[in-house]
Amino acid sequence: MEILNSHSTDIDDIFHLYDEGTKFQASRFIRVWQGFDRAMVEKEIAENRQWKLVVDGRIACVFATTFNDPLIWGEKDEEPSLYIHRIATHPDYHGRGFVKHIVAWAKAYGRQHQRQYLRLDTGSGNERLNNYYVSCGFTYMGVREIPDPEGLPAHYRNGGFSTFEIKL
Repeated sequence: MEILNSHSTDIDDIFHLYDEGTKFQASRFIRVWQGFDRAMVEKEIAENRQWKLVVDGRIACVFATTFNDPLIWGEKDEEPSLYIHRIATHPDYHGRGFVKHIVAWAKAYGRQHQRQYLRLDTGSGNERLNNYYVSCGFTYMGVREIPDPEGLPAHYRNGGFSTFEIKL
């Protein structure tokens, strides 16, 4: 298993995993992703912020990173942080603990880039997922309301978000 930058040739696989992730969310949760802008993902790929977890030559999981997230984290964004977004796992690989692998990788990556925190968010009200993130080493930081979600994916327009961080 290895984590590599995604390439433009991976974009169909990335969107396939987003679709599969949305189906999985819909089978278990009330709040689900509502689609993503292809240009946003293309930009992330060009900026080396879109990642793939590869197992035996196959993309098993994808996620994105950024060093800034002011729309979600507000004034806390001033603290040097690495943010993880849109973790999506292929259904054939569910249950393999990829988030724990991503966290271990992200801790090293964040330290390498002089970050003080590793952060992520998810739609509030999903206690099972909240507890999983805590089991991966995150501290639950509470729910943040996003008063002006303009510029964020559509699912940010439907209520608050549970926030999590790890001090690096």
